Amino acid sequence: MRYSSISRFKGTLFGAFLGESLASGGEIQFQSYLDLGRMAVLGTQSLIALGRLDLDDWIGRQQQESLHLVTTDDISIKIIIATLPVALFFHENPIKLRQNLLHVLKIWEDDPVVRDGTLAVGYAIALALTEKLDPLTLIPQIITFIGETPTSIPKNLLRVQNLLEQGAGLSSAEAEFAKEEKLSNIIPMAFYCFLSTLEDFRLAVLRATRNGNFKVQDATPLTSQATAAITGALSGAYNGTGGIPVTWQVLLLQRNSSAWGLTSFSQMLKLADVFGAVWSGVYDLSLNPRELTEEGCEVAPLSVYAAPRVIRSR
Repeated sequence: MRYSSISRFKGTLFGAFLGESLASGGEIQFQSYLDLGRMAVLGTQSLIALGRLDLDDWIGRQQQESLHLVTTDDISIKIIIATLPVALFFHENPIKLRQNLLHVLKIWEDDPVVRDGTLAVGYAIALALTEKLDPLTLIPQIITFIGETPTSIPKNLLRVQNLLEQGAGLSSAEAEFAKEEKLSNIIPMAFYCFLSTLEDFRLAVLRATRNGNFKVQDATPLTSQATAAITGALSGAYNGTGGIPVTWQVLLLQRNSSAWGLTSFSQMLKLADVFGAVWSGVYDLSLNPRELTEEGCEVAPLSVYAAPRVIRSR
């Protein structure tokens, strides 16, 4: 593999966080008033705790954090970020991926645009993690994955492909989607920023943070941060943590400020490591000390590793 699975897992989550945190001037803001990823953290913690998708557990965690909210434009964007852990956890199997993405969306009100945006982002991340993402065929594959729909998401993604084939610049892409509704603008612009700078995480998210500052109708900080968060997730999944600038990573570790409701960025690192371990089937026997006894005597701790779908935690 070009990059390890855990590198892509981390790249997806860190990419989304960095995309949201970046100001239009290219500096990292450690205080975000939008907090797009708190629901994603809660979902990740649920998957870690249970090793499976359980809607009741997700709902309970959100209610405990007072995050069970009615769908609005702002919350719709948060929902797409919240589903990133599901895309990561079920990325190997397209059928299960689609089923579980649609299943988790039942937590919130049914919105066809949110559904299509979630499927588009989730499937692109899955293709990146399985190293099947071909920029020339990605958008047609996503449209097939979405299926029949009354929304404008497939049409807008085809417009993105046309812009890429024409070599159109960022300003042209912004003008193309200037009259679109907020969420219908964010999804195609995120794919444009990602695919137009496929191998450059830094440039992709910086271009995405500019979106919303010019020409786009009813531009808000949310538009810019949400576009950059989705772009960061896509680029992070494709390029892994190795594609994220070292200076940005060091800055986050040095400041070690809160991240998506966690007390520190270090805690976010650990969460991503544990999440990857649960997905891959690593047994953390230190969490189950009774399993380490043999006729009442403790034995040396062991760590068991396995390829995906070979051994899973029991």
